Amino acid sequence: MVAARSTRRAFMIGSAALVGGVAFGTYLVKKDPANPLHTELKPDEAAFNPWVKISKDQILLIGSHADMGQGVMSMQAALIAEELDLEFGQFETSFGAPSAAYWNTALAQEGLVLLSQEGGMLERALQEGLGAGIKVIGVQGTGASTAAADSFDKLRIAGASARETLKLAAAKVSGIPAEQLTTSAGAVVLPDGTRIDYKDLAATAAKLEPVQDVVLRDPSQWRLLGKPMQRLDIVKKSTGTQGYGIDLSLDNMVYAAAKVNPRRGGLNSYDAAEAESMRDVSRIVPITNGVAVIADNTWRAFQAVEAIECDWGDAPYPAEQEEHWAAVANAFNDDNLDRLWRDDGDVDTALAGAEVVEAEYRSPYVAHQPLEPLNAIVQVTDDAVEVWTGNQLPRRLQVLVAGVTGHSRHQVKIHGQYMGGSFGHRLEFDYVIRAAEIANQMRGIPVKLTYRREEDFAHDFPRHISMGRGRGVVKNGRVEAMDLQIAAPSVLASHLSRAAFPIPWPDAQIAAGSWNNAYDVPNLRTRAYRVDGLAPVSSWRSVGAAGAGFHFDCFLDELIHAAQADPMEERLRLMRPGVSRKVLEAVAEMSSWGGDLAPGRGRGVAFVESFGVPTAEVVEVSTTEDGIKIDKVFVAADVGRVLDPDNFDNQVKGGVVFGLGHAMNCEITYSDGMAEQTNFHDHAGMRINQCPEIVVRGLENGDVVRGIGEPPVPPAAPALANAIFAATGQRIRELPLNKHIDFY
Repeated sequence: MVAARSTRRAFMIGSAALVGGVAFGTYLVKKDPANPLHTELKPDEAAFNPWVKISKDQILLIGSHADMGQGVMSMQAALIAEELDLEFGQFETSFGAPSAAYWNTALAQEGLVLLSQEGGMLERALQEGLGAGIKVIGVQGTGASTAAADSFDKLRIAGASARETLKLAAAKVSGIPAEQLTTSAGAVVLPDGTRIDYKDLAATAAKLEPVQDVVLRDPSQWRLLGKPMQRLDIVKKSTGTQGYGIDLSLDNMVYAAAKVNPRRGGLNSYDAAEAESMRDVSRIVPITNGVAVIADNTWRAFQAVEAIECDWGDAPYPAEQEEHWAAVANAFNDDNLDRLWRDDGDVDTALAGAEVVEAEYRSPYVAHQPLEPLNAIVQVTDDAVEVWTGNQLPRRLQVLVAGVTGHSRHQVKIHGQYMGGSFGHRLEFDYVIRAAEIANQMRGIPVKLTYRREEDFAHDFPRHISMGRGRGVVKNGRVEAMDLQIAAPSVLASHLSRAAFPIPWPDAQIAAGSWNNAYDVPNLRTRAYRVDGLAPVSSWRSVGAAGAGFHFDCFLDELIHAAQADPMEERLRLMRPGVSRKVLEAVAEMSSWGGDLAPGRGRGVAFVESFGVPTAEVVEVSTTEDGIKIDKVFVAADVGRVLDPDNFDNQVKGGVVFGLGHAMNCEITYSDGMAEQTNFHDHAGMRINQCPEIVVRGLENGDVVRGIGEPPVPPAAPALANAIFAATGQRIRELPLNKHIDFY
């Protein structure tokens, strides 16, 4: 059993903090946000905390994290249901209304990754202060694989608090002391076996103060967690009945399509004469840097907006792709140094007078391309704004929409929707802001804006471009020194500037996946350089680790080859004992590393840690007349606790396919200030006939529960590149790999 004190104390923070120049005193930091379920609570309804509401008709569980297809709603519900003694099918779920009560307790540590390996008092104070700021500001967000870490304790405590309060209610009804009562499958059970349904206790429980001191069950007693579960959305998704934002329709709704400057500059002028004459087009309205069409259905809006002739302004960044690469290459200087992240041993002395191995690696811009096009419905009246959409930062979205319409944030109501993918794209706000701009000119009428795929590609905020320059020394068959410099735009600075929240600290994501690992190279230095003035970028699945992990691990593989050492054995020798080493050992055992491969085959290994999850992958390939064929992939990862083995397996396999497909085929390039790739046909993922067998193992040696949505992605590219080298002798240092080699 684990004793716990209230959902309100699931994340402890200091008594005062300074974040971004704003001082938060003791009272503000310790004060708990109001329970949003109390806003419209009826007298016979019980809301024990912000996550559980029970009435005579319904048990409602709130999952405040956005579900983008990763199964996070099922995970959140299972955490509550485990302690509340509910079975799947006995409750309903909702994303709930945006609220400060749903502040993400894990963002300070897991998502923003402020701390280096060594930590330190100043950085711990900064992290604590950031955590305090996240609470006071009420940052509700889904990202950085933090949903499980944020939910694990507080949702179990929420369920336990509701359970113990319902037992008190049953004690009042039955006259039997609560200590003699138990719970099972949605009911309080009396000593004689009589069952009192939770819903029948709602009115009584509503009059009680929720129990705060609760005891959580030991994992050995879990009924749901840690065991394969059928996700809540499986049947609907398997039968095509799951509703997404793009499926939603409201009475009297009109349909909109937008055309915005693909160079992200201004709009000088436009000619909409042809569009105005097209069938069932009712209105043309201006929006920021573009124009929108209102029609009676989405297809007609698409056709009409395409017919509008626009004179666009110039791009506020270099027009041609080579200029982007030149800017990155020129950023390797002290003026652009963002941070020295690792400085172990004496790298300069180790490099001096030795035979130095040098290499340069490149990782391109890449689009998010979720399958469900971006969409939002917005209705503006004089008194309120209602928004129906899927977004990962709903409270920030309220503020930005209110800024468009002139309402207060509290007048903006967000109805969260299931999303057909995001990969970071729905951390952005532009599609909702544009819908709000249109709806604000048509007050009282619901407006549904849907992006054409071409508009999505043109205005995506892609994965950032990055370059890694490595120098290293090997000695006596071992890696002796490694100096890696990484230059890239700041993802956080770019994204948070659009959220009107600048960051005053170094961006760990520039070099994430390179400095935050357990390798103990005797002389190791990792430096990050910030590149300004390029195309705006955003978080892409695994953020910085997707690029920096490729640079680090492939260059390490080069050094190991130069030392004439075995790629797995040397990595294991360099890896400090602990969780990460166990992950690497597991993947070596899974793949039978060291066994002979047939001629024309190769095997590559990569290890990257992202968002606290050490992940190792082995990729096996073979050469064919039609190109490289990926035969098999082995993956081991440690998330501390696997909450659902089936979903864990699915998430890891999906991440591997996602990572491999983009490593093989995908990049965004700019010409005349515009993205040249416009749809899936020229930014293609892995085809089903190319998909390898994937073998997964989840380890549970870590002492903190973490998420698995993103960590399988970063090792995929370097493991594949290393396998291609093993099979062909060709060292490819640039993504996508198909620029240099064909795939089967």
